[in-house]
Amino acid sequence: MFRIITVEREFGSGGGAIAAQIANRLGWKLWDRQLTCEIAARAKVTESAVMMCDERLDSRFYRLAKTFFRGSYERSLPLTDSKVFDTDLMMSMMEQICAGIADEGNAVIVGRGSPFFLRGREDTFSVFTYASRTEKIRRLLALGKSQEECEDLVDNVDKDRMAYIKHYFNADWPTRSLYHMMINTVIGDECVISEILHAMETLSAHKGEPALRR
Repeated sequence: MFRIITVEREFGSGGGAIAAQIANRLGWKLWDRQLTCEIAARAKVTESAVMMCDERLDSRFYRLAKTFFRGSYERSLPLTDSKVFDTDLMMSMMEQICAGIADEGNAVIVGRGSPFFLRGREDTFSVFTYASRTEKIRRLLALGKSQEECEDLVDNVDKDRMAYIKHYFNADWPTRSLYHMMINTVIGDECVISEILHAMETLSAHKGEPALRR
């Protein structure tokens, strides 16, 4: 029985909106923007600070400086003061938060490494949404963004996500073996949602067959 859904997505493919509709359909809790709020509250920083680290690496200069100073400056600080908020700290917090969400169940989690953090759980159904460049730009234009902004976002955001996954999980993005489904959203949100829910139901029934036979 699946109790958690993770939705990883190419930028502009509509994965976030689809995740929200699935959560609403199932009556489950959506963890997307709420993850930003939760991390900000735990770290005692602003939501904008969390968003700066969201699915992207800290700058190369920052990472080099952090490595250089870690052995000297940080040793002189109390532990709580030495934890300046950055992507390393956010990832550590995300792992803990994902585990807590999964234990509670009935949740849809959007991105942030959740398919990797929860890959060992049999109660987690993982989805990856993708689309053509044209479809992604069309979706972003419908949200009111300019043509230039759409093209820039589609061409660059996923590069940040690839680097982020490679750095923290030493894996390619997307890692196809993580997902129960990879689906092209050009077929429309309603069709995507129906396919995901049907696949979950079918796989759940298939998993239950050995137990029924016993």
